[in-house]
Parts: sequence; structure tokens; C-alpha cells
Amino acid sequence: RELIKNKVLCSMTQNSDPYENAVAERINGILKQEFMIDKYHQKIKITKQIIKESINIYNEQRPHYSNHMLTPNQMHCQNQIQIRTYKNKNSCKNVLATV
Repeated sequence: RELIKNKVLCSMTQNSDPYENAVAERINGILKQEFMIDKYHQKIKITKQIIKESINIYNEQRPHYSNHMLTPNQMHCQNQIQIRTYKNKNSCKNVLATV
């Protein structure tokens, strides 16, 4: 109702491509399942701090099997191992989708 009132179109992806939102959904899942951020029910300031610390742990301290046991930041800073991608270059359509 608020969306209609403010003339906002609801859409999870810009081009109806399921891969567009995959990274965000993966991150949300990790924050909820691995760091259990939705279990704390704290004030927004504390929740934001928990999320910030969780992202730091994930990117700076936690090695990932899919990154050849490097952290995400280590993987992105190096240039010897090719970064894996799951999105095809031509998978996006050039039209906007509305829901």
C-alpha cells in the first residue's frame, strides 16, 4: 500500500534476470544463517554494528573454499587466480521489468 501511495514499483531485479539479485540474496542468507543477525532483535544502531562486524569477518578473516581458501578481499586483491563468476555475460535483457 505504501508503495502505491508513493508511486514506487516493486521489483527484485531490474531486468527479470534471476542472477541479478543472486549476490544480494547470498549475502542476506549468510548474515541470517551464519551470523544469525535476525535473532538478536536489538535496536537499529546495534544491529547495524553487528552487520558491519559480520561483513568484516566474512571479507577479511574467513577463508572461502570457492576462493581457494583466500578471504574475499585477498581474492580480489590478487591477480594470479581467476575469480569465478556464475553470471553469463549475455544473461541480462535490455528491458526493464515491472512487477
